[in-house]
Amino acid sequence: MKGSAAGLAKPVPGTRTTATAPRGTIELEAVGHSFLAGKTRRPAIRDVSFTVEQGEFCAVVGPSGCGKTTILNLVSGLLRPTEGRVSVDGKPVRAVSSDIGYMPAQDSLLPWRTVLGNVEFPLQLAGESRKSRLDRAREMISAVGLEKVLDHHPHQLSQGMRQRVAIARTFATGSRIILMDEPFGALDAQTRVVIQDLFLSIWERRKPTVILITHDVAEAVALADVVVSMSPSPGTVRATRRIELPRPRSAEQLIFESTRFQSYMKEIWHELRGGE
Repeated sequence: MKGSAAGLAKPVPGTRTTATAPRGTIELEAVGHSFLAGKTRRPAIRDVSFTVEQGEFCAVVGPSGCGKTTILNLVSGLLRPTEGRVSVDGKPVRAVSSDIGYMPAQDSLLPWRTVLGNVEFPLQLAGESRKSRLDRAREMISAVGLEKVLDHHPHQLSQGMRQRVAIARTFATGSRIILMDEPFGALDAQTRVVIQDLFLSIWERRKPTVILITHDVAEAVALADVVVSMSPSPGTVRATRRIELPRPRSAEQLIFESTRFQSYMKEIWHELRGGE
């Protein structure tokens, strides 16, 4: 992330041109967005600037209502900024892109489709041949350890298994950018760590650019290369912090064995409290 290579650093606007931004690079430059409430506009975020480099894992943390999901919606093209500039690959985001994967808080599986049917569905929408999409869907289902339940429907699966299906579906598309809106929040603590490690193991092989929205500081530190700390609403960036923990990582191992992990958590909590 630009401006954060040596631990804590102030976020700065991106300065690349289209020709120099690698594919998968995300830049927010002095971005603001407000929503119409009656006859007045209420700001959700203001003056948000940070860059996520190609193949980098960025986590955005902050209190409820600080505009974290708004940031994802701006990057995905679901919203347009009212101020500033959001760009992907050096180009302003003007529409939803099929090259960006989105993992919402709920798994959003189609109840009438099987595990295989859910994972292949976005590939079907993209017009891939039946053989190609089924082969890729089976590959990803195997990667998340669900090959024995290919023909099960969502109601037959545990919440953890459903989230594995969602992960398989996301990676099956081959998106170079993945946006995640608290996708592990509904899981119990033990299952959550297992699924985090599963996601990490696949991400570390494929390295798409990721922005993860989370309330969980431990999750942010365990998964991300860089953590962006937001202020309360209207949200702005208080700090960016590079997480210098070696990869490949295990969230479970870090939580229980890494003193540096605990130090990062304390530092980010301090930033979220405004340095108090």
